[in-house]
Amino acid sequence: MAATPLLGLEPGSLARIEDARGHPVGLAYVNPRALICARLLTRDVRGHIDADWFGRRIARALQLRERHYPAPFYRLIYGESDGLPGFVVDRFGERLVVQLNTAGATALREPFFAALRDALAPTGILVRNAGSTRELEGTPILDERIGDLPAEIEVHEGEMRLLAPLLEGQKTGYFFDQAENRARLARYIRPGDRCIDLFSYVGSWGVAAGLAGAASAICVDSSERAIAFAKRNGERNGVAIDGRCGDALVVLAELAAQGMRAEVVILDPPALIKRKRDLEPGAARYAALARAAVAVLAEGGTLISCSCSHHLPVDRLARIAYDAAREAGRPMQLLGRFAHGVDHPIHPAMPETEYLKALVLRL
Repeated sequence: MAATPLLGLEPGSLARIEDARGHPVGLAYVNPRALICARLLTRDVRGHIDADWFGRRIARALQLRERHYPAPFYRLIYGESDGLPGFVVDRFGERLVVQLNTAGATALREPFFAALRDALAPTGILVRNAGSTRELEGTPILDERIGDLPAEIEVHEGEMRLLAPLLEGQKTGYFFDQAENRARLARYIRPGDRCIDLFSYVGSWGVAAGLAGAASAICVDSSERAIAFAKRNGERNGVAIDGRCGDALVVLAELAAQGMRAEVVILDPPALIKRKRDLEPGAARYAALARAAVAVLAEGGTLISCSCSHHLPVDRLARIAYDAAREAGRPMQLLGRFAHGVDHPIHPAMPETEYLKALVLRL
């Protein structure tokens, strides 16, 4: 095997990319240690990747979000979809959570941060990187705190005012990707409905159900901290939250044994399939959850089944739900299928950027 010239380059360094005929393709940062060895930044091979360049990309991303969101709580930068591979930024008002997920993003952090400060003047920046990507890129763990960063932060999502753990939370501290789907929830809630919010984290789905008219919401999560936040968020929004800490399958079995039947069940687990080779065991886990959810769903009830696993196609997720209903001898209808909101724009050439699936199903 011929030696690759990439081996002589430092991870994160810039390089001119050419096609097989020697024609220029663009300017990229490279990483000889990673499976994706180069990530294109610009088609201009004579371009300068500096604070001004980042500022133009950030301004374009900001324009999209400000057009669609009345308050500054959203994903501001979504990697390649915003022309900034390896960079993710979630905005919480005057604070930002930044993920530098590649060696190239880490190497370019200074001009990127300079552009962020110029555009938004944040009072605090929390710097992190994603576990699986970090391992593939061979970059060190990042957990840096710059400026004023409280332990918890208030999130504005529609009518809801929610607290989330900023410093010790999951991922960036909150999951903006489901915000538009939670806004749709009101259409499927009727006064007096009972709701079960599985993998609830800080209770966003449960609180949304309560504000839409549900009489009760049970929030289920394996984290005691998450359940504590869910209860506090219920109180802040005038919604009664019954928090249950435990494994979702165990709690659902207990509720089914007690004769519990809910008009709305939200099944929104973390990514159960992180690698392609995990598809079948992960799908089996989704299937077990679907069967347990069907067992507590009332006649005519609504199941919202979600997956943030890119490797699980939406048709496979739907088939898992259909099979669970069929095994229970109950017909099921698909009412809608949705993805993430406009703050997670989809790159036409990168199917990986369309990862979230949310199905609305009726028994």
